Amino acid sequence: MKSVRTLVIAAMTGLTLVATGCSVFRGQESVGAYVDDASITTAVKAKFVADKTVDAGAINVQTLNGEVSLAGFAKNAEEKSKATEIARGVNGVKSVRNNLAIR
Repeated sequence: MKSVRTLVIAAMTGLTLVATGCSVFRGQESVGAYVDDASITTAVKAKFVADKTVDAGAINVQTLNGEVSLAGFAKNAEEKSKATEIARGVNGVKSVRNNLAIR
């Protein structure tokens, strides 16, 4: 009986750790922050696709706590600048880190 109780407590502790671990995934404060970051990333990518001056396929977008990070390649300085401008225009973006290389 005592070993069953110990096993149940261990299982509950494990489930609690797993459930709360999801809320701080990738450094977000909550699951809602993760969802917000995912929607910001999607919105930035969609705006890149809609804008014909930016090659959406050559730019990787990642968002963490509202900070958008752009990586990949731009054809020229204008495209690099336009990518930053587009990303800043998305609702919820706090800052943009442009790591695009000009090829």
